[in-house]
Amino acid sequence: MRRKERYDYVLNYFRERMPKVTTELEFGSVFQLLVATVLSAQCTDKRINQVTPDLFRRYPDARSMAQAEVDEVLEYVKSVSYPNSKARHLVELARMIVADFGGEVPTEMADLVKLPGVGRKTANVIQAVAYGRSAIAVDTHVYRVSHRMGLVARSANTPAKVEEELKRFIPEADRADAHHWLLLHGRYVCQSRQPKCDGCQFADICPKILEGSKVGEVRSGVKNEELRVKR
Repeated sequence: MRRKERYDYVLNYFRERMPKVTTELEFGSVFQLLVATVLSAQCTDKRINQVTPDLFRRYPDARSMAQAEVDEVLEYVKSVSYPNSKARHLVELARMIVADFGGEVPTEMADLVKLPGVGRKTANVIQAVAYGRSAIAVDTHVYRVSHRMGLVARSANTPAKVEEELKRFIPEADRADAHHWLLLHGRYVCQSRQPKCDGCQFADICPKILEGSKVGEVRSGVKNEELRVKR
């Protein structure tokens, strides 16, 4: 099957079965989405959704968080991964949003990636989910699924390269949804160590490219750290 045919098959499936999809993170504003996405790096959405209700009650917007000390925010996020650096980033980005953007989360990619703790992945989430832009955020799930299913070339060995290839084949109207389609498929079906290939809806057309992935390493007895994608 040619790559375009594979894309058509996958996209048509998701368009029909999952026409409405969004992030599993819980939030009440663009700023809260930004905070939750920063916290979600190397952490599960389930954990973040347990942490953010109390955090958002105390610091509902950029202006309130900008007035906090790092140690105060740390008390709310200490159960997530890398809590010290994330607490520092949250306070710093809140202060920058207040000082440079009038208290509102910026809309442009160039401005978003200036914020402490915000990489291209996080910026793309904000662009797609909050502002309805045709952006594709490449996290570990999207990166893994894109390679395993043969949606991108093996030479696409960085998140930026994967994003570029996905954009070549995915229509603008589908890009924001495609991030969630691939992410959820990776989270619940095409999992890192134990992909559920037997029950996968794409089993017949998937090339199952496992080399270099965690499951490939486990099967070969090689122990390597999973690719970490900058958020």
